[in-house]
Amino acid sequence: MYNISLEIKKEDWLYILLIGVAFGTLLASFIYLLLGASWFEGAVYGFILGFSITLFSLGFISFMNHWILPKMKEAYWSFTSAIFSFLSGFLGTLFGTLVSKLFSIHLIPIFETEYLKMAMFIGILTYIVGVLLYRFVKMRNEKEVLDLEYTQSRLRSLETQLNPHFLFNALNSIAELIHHNPEKAEMAVLRVSSFLRNTMNEKALMQLEDEMRNVLDYVELENIRFSGRIRLHMPDVFPRWSVPKFSIQLIVENAIKHGLKADKVDLNIWIEFDISTNTILIRNDGVAMQSTSFGVGLANLNQRLELLCGGYVKVHNQKEPTFYINIGNMDENTHSR
Repeated sequence: MYNISLEIKKEDWLYILLIGVAFGTLLASFIYLLLGASWFEGAVYGFILGFSITLFSLGFISFMNHWILPKMKEAYWSFTSAIFSFLSGFLGTLFGTLVSKLFSIHLIPIFETEYLKMAMFIGILTYIVGVLLYRFVKMRNEKEVLDLEYTQSRLRSLETQLNPHFLFNALNSIAELIHHNPEKAEMAVLRVSSFLRNTMNEKALMQLEDEMRNVLDYVELENIRFSGRIRLHMPDVFPRWSVPKFSIQLIVENAIKHGLKADKVDLNIWIEFDISTNTILIRNDGVAMQSTSFGVGLANLNQRLELLCGGYVKVHNQKEPTFYINIGNMDENTHSR
C-alpha cells in the first residue's frame, strides 16, 4: 500500500532541479575560478552535472518510492533509500562527466582523472541531501493530511448543526395526515425517507441535480404544514455542478421560516443559475429582511462553502429577500455547461 510520506510532488522535483542546477553551476564555476580555469566552462560543467544528478534522482527515487519501499517493511526503508540515493549521485556524476567530455567541455584534473572518487563523494553528498529532502517531504505531507482531516472534521461538525426542526414538524404533519389522507401521508413518508438518505450521505459535495431533488422533497414536506402555500420556481435543466450538501436547501428553509406572511398569501421562491459566474441566485417575495447578519445556519453554510470550494453566501437584496451563493472555481464546475 502506498504511503503518503513517500509522495514527492511534481513541483517538489522542479524545485530540486532548480536548486541542483544552481548549486552545481555556482560550485563548479567557483572551483574552476580558484584553480585558474575558465569559470564559464566550470559553470557549464556544473549545470550538466546538476541536471544529470537530478535526472537520475528522479528516476531512481520515483521507482523506489512507488515499487520498492511500499512492498518492504518500514525498518528497511533507510538502508534501501541510502543505496538508491547514493546510486543517483554516483551514476549521475559519471553520466554528467561523460556528457561533458562528449561536448568537449574542459575538465580540471581532479574531475578528469579522479572522476570515480568524485562520483563516490557526490553520491554520499546526494544521500545526505536525500535524507533531508525525505524529512521535509514527510513533514509536509503529514501536515497536509492533518489539515485535510481537520477540515473534514469541521465540515462534519457544521453539518450536524443543520436545523432539524423541520423533520419534527414534518412528522407531526404526517401523523395528522394518516387519519384523513393515508395516501398523502404515505407519499410524505417517502419524501422524508429520501431527504434522510441525503442527510446520511457522507459526501460533503453532491451533484446539483441531487441537491435540487432534495430541495423539492423539503418544500413538499413543508407544504403539508402550510397547505401548499409555498411555490417553487426553477429551471427544468440544471448545470452539471457539484455543490455543498444542503446549501440551496438551507436558503430555501430560511426563506420559508422568515418569509411566510401571517395571512394566506402564497410564498414564491425563485432559484436561478448563472454559469458565467458559478453563482446561484435564490429570492422570494416574502417578508423583507430586517438585517443582513447571519444566524447559525447561514454562518455555517458560509464556512462550508469557504472550506469546500472557496465560495461564499451573501445577501443581495433585503427588500425582496435575495441571496447569492458563489460555489467558487472548482474545475468540475468551471468547465461545466
